[in-house]
Amino acid sequence: MNIEEYFTRTGYKGPREKLDLETLTAIFQHHIRAIPFENLSIHCGETITLDFDQVYNKIVKKRRGGWCMENNQLLFWVLKNLGYNTTILGAFVYSPQQNIYATLMTHLIIKVVIDGIAYIVDAGFGVSYQMWQPMELVSGKDQPQTPGIFRFTEENGIWYYEKIRRKQYIPNQSFSSLDLLEKRERRKIYLFSLEPRTVEDFRFQCSYLQTSPDSLFTNKSICTLQTLDGFRALIGWTLSETKYNYKDNMDLVEFTTLKDEEVEKTLSEKFGIVLESKLVPRNVKGMYTL
Repeated sequence: MNIEEYFTRTGYKGPREKLDLETLTAIFQHHIRAIPFENLSIHCGETITLDFDQVYNKIVKKRRGGWCMENNQLLFWVLKNLGYNTTILGAFVYSPQQNIYATLMTHLIIKVVIDGIAYIVDAGFGVSYQMWQPMELVSGKDQPQTPGIFRFTEENGIWYYEKIRRKQYIPNQSFSSLDLLEKRERRKIYLFSLEPRTVEDFRFQCSYLQTSPDSLFTNKSICTLQTLDGFRALIGWTLSETKYNYKDNMDLVEFTTLKDEEVEKTLSEKFGIVLESKLVPRNVKGMYTL
């Protein structure tokens, strides 16, 4: 494993000497704009593993993406190697359909402390819930970013992460009732505690999420990548491209339905992904919003 290969993968060429917030933010933004959040291995007949050498090989050498346990594990390794004060934390994701937080800790995130100030760094959520900057770990403070307004709220040692969204402008109204569209202005995302975790704490969840028929990830093939002004996502055969704050405090969301023969080309051209195995797209209705 070579950190220089990682920076070649993300295209980051800036300074690394200062372990400050500015450097952390720049490294983070290069990561989320170069490395997709995706679960395509599940729908290619491949197994997702948390062994770091395989995570590194998949994302850095094969130029794939990964889900949170892969993306954030890689970023954790990078920041640790640079000398940042980093800790792995575990989060419980909110289900808007059931209106509850998961009982299984499935989301791996990172805490980074700089000059005594703690920040949450999460490069592994994707779509509109993906933060674009490290978020200061402070309760009740609105933290405006390009994607929208994010906020942490702490109650009895539990931290809640949520987003206040803009309205959406959808030019093609035939997609306006799509189940992928989030209708709520305020959206809960996940909760977490500050108890330190290790990658080992996620091994069962990694297996469960890629095998259970109840898992979001077995029911939808997902690939999403942040761009300079928004994000793009391919969910099953549905390609979406979002431009933040397009006009009048609204986000532009454009949809296209792909044919089977267009999926592979789109993954290559829009997400920089070339798969080794045949992808079988899947998009069971519900369970997920952009």
